[in-house]
Parts: sequence; structure tokens; C-alpha cells
Amino acid sequence: MSPLLRRTAKAEPGDAPKKKSKESKNAHGKADERVVTLLSKPGCHLCDDARAVVAAVCAEAGASWEEKDITQDEALYRAYWEQIPVVLVDGEQHTFWRVDADRLRQELGG
Repeated sequence: MSPLLRRTAKAEPGDAPKKKSKESKNAHGKADERVVTLLSKPGCHLCDDARAVVAAVCAEAGASWEEKDITQDEALYRAYWEQIPVVLVDGEQHTFWRVDADRLRQELGG
């Protein structure tokens, strides 16, 4: 599978499947407790589109959001430079390139 489409690290042979703990289930609570992070870079027209969608959906859902410029963070740049813009919800990758407002709204519980 392309690394662009992989959301999590590939399991090694012999690794036990990971189960979500009750704590991680609780992390996906109310929208006002969720944090959406938009990873972007200057001059990116897709980032402008994503910013508008994220801002509108988060305002509707009452969720907070932040934007991080990957050109200011070497680790983020190495991890995401081919996928910009990237949307993270509570630190987990939700989508990249195009942001679907309905899908993000559903993820935030709206």
C-alpha cells in the first residue's frame, strides 16, 4: 500500500492486533472536547480550501481547531510534505488533500 494512503504504521508479522482502550474511546467524546489540526504550508491553494471547510465545520460543531505550518517544523515536513493539506482529529490523521465537510462533521459527532 502506498505510504500516502497508510494512516498507521504497518504491522510486523507476529504483532498482535491493537485494541482500542476505554481511554481512547472516551477521547472521542463531545465535539467541544475535540481538537482539529490543519497541517498546511504557505502558497498552497488546497490549504486555503481546507482552512475554510475546517473553520466552518468546527464553528458548527463547537470544536476547537489550530493550524500548523509544516515549513516551520522539520518532523511535520518530513512526515506530511506530499499530503498537504492534512487534517488531524485529536492527533490522528483524518484526511488529506481535499476535506469533505460531511465526513469531518460526522467525525466530530455532528
